[in-house]
Amino acid sequence: MDLLWTNLRIPVEEDSLLMATMARKLKIPEQSISGIRFLRRSLDARKKPYLMFVYTVQFSLDIPSTEVSRVLARVPDLKEAPLEVPVLWPEPSKTLKYRPVVIGAGPAGYFAALALARRGYAPLVLERGDSVEVRTSKVQEFWATGKLDTESNVQFGEGGAGTFSDGKLTTRIQDRRINDVLKTFVKHGAPSEIQFLAKPHIGTDILKNVVKGIREEIKSLGGEIRFRAKVTGLISSLGRLQRVIVNGDEEIPTEAVILAIGHSARDVYELLQAMDVTLEQKSFAIGLRVEHPQALINLSQYGVEEHRYVGPADYQLTYQDVRTGRGAYAFCMCPGGKVVAAASEEGGVVTNGMSGYDRDTKIANSAIVVTVGADDFSTAHPLAGLEFQRKWEHKAFLAGGENYHAPAQRVADFLAERVSDHFDLLSSYTPGIVPCELHSVLPTPVGDVLGRALRVFNGKIKGFSGEKATLTGIETRTSSPIRIVRNVQGESVNLVGLYPTGEGAGYAGGITSAAVDGLRMAEQLMEQYARVE
Repeated sequence: MDLLWTNLRIPVEEDSLLMATMARKLKIPEQSISGIRFLRRSLDARKKPYLMFVYTVQFSLDIPSTEVSRVLARVPDLKEAPLEVPVLWPEPSKTLKYRPVVIGAGPAGYFAALALARRGYAPLVLERGDSVEVRTSKVQEFWATGKLDTESNVQFGEGGAGTFSDGKLTTRIQDRRINDVLKTFVKHGAPSEIQFLAKPHIGTDILKNVVKGIREEIKSLGGEIRFRAKVTGLISSLGRLQRVIVNGDEEIPTEAVILAIGHSARDVYELLQAMDVTLEQKSFAIGLRVEHPQALINLSQYGVEEHRYVGPADYQLTYQDVRTGRGAYAFCMCPGGKVVAAASEEGGVVTNGMSGYDRDTKIANSAIVVTVGADDFSTAHPLAGLEFQRKWEHKAFLAGGENYHAPAQRVADFLAERVSDHFDLLSSYTPGIVPCELHSVLPTPVGDVLGRALRVFNGKIKGFSGEKATLTGIETRTSSPIRIVRNVQGESVNLVGLYPTGEGAGYAGGITSAAVDGLRMAEQLMEQYARVE
């Protein structure tokens, strides 16, 4: 019998003694515990600086069944582990004439392709950008010189936008496929701890190698991956997809396409709109990146500037503005990271946060963003949110000197609405920063709500709006501004064979949920179509 123990608490200093602690609490010999499997570990810092790890573990006891019953009776948070229910696959009613095509090699696209490849469908993956190795050199060149490759950058290329981020895997969704995603990451080089940490992350340094490993598995199972293969058209007849056009001239026949383009493929949205594929506006959020000394965040969250047994602290902050009804919140918080240039179009500045696995820069950064939606856009057109993003990215580009430098300001000066004449904490953003009054690169309602939110956040984290806090702008790519509407089979409501997938389709937010949606859409495809023989 497997047992499940929730709310198993242990001081962080005694984490190495977990087995002994379990045996002591259960009042059994330590050697009687076997098959231990960590399902979750979170951090309780409510009594800082005395921090506790809180575990959920599954394990077996090598003791008589009568004694197991007595153990269950005296430990309130211990119970029998639920049995895993196997997934049953229905027989598809149709057979593919051509191999399925996956557009995009981000987490949604790669996990969809991997699921298809593992069941013999031999998918073709088309990625507009470069392999992660070549892409990395293009990104580093942009950060150093401001020379932007619009097809291979922080947004486009193998691994998707998450490759140049913190590699956070936290998600709010509950789905059986999450374990499959995490196991696959571990198989290809991610640390095994991501399978049980409450806030798992890989780090961009490790994630690059994980992405390469997934690529090689897809190929080993018969899949094909093509880089610099930009989809420039889709051909349909009588509402059914027939062919994909690549790089303007090559036509690839297929009746099933998983469209996993990411949230920044604006030209693809425009292509779909021209084809009358049903799109709708979706709310998102925009704002600024804020940076602090990591020690300031640690002191607030842990009670000490550096803790020996836990990594750098993160934070989650939310604010509801009573004047406007808008929400403001911290997004994509990166402990021990840096702010990076994330533009994918010429003439726009976009910021994002990134950190390696060790999170060792001693600088914390996070987006502080405010919700925007239909009332902020100039028209009811489905692409209005996209144009709204472009407008404010271009304003930031002009304010930064038209060379991808970013406008920046101390938080204290932002609240006073004055240009900063110095920075107590210089922003980590490269290619560089230009002092600017950041209200000028934000919609007025967003800037006003941000100001009120920052004052409230300063009451939650002392020094959050202090002298050593720097803002950099602008953050616009929090999520897709568009949803590609799909039906219960996962297909576009008016183009049979097109499976909009992941964050770019408006159905996910972050690496894990995008990967899960990729698996889900691959399953939907395989439920309808048997593979080509």
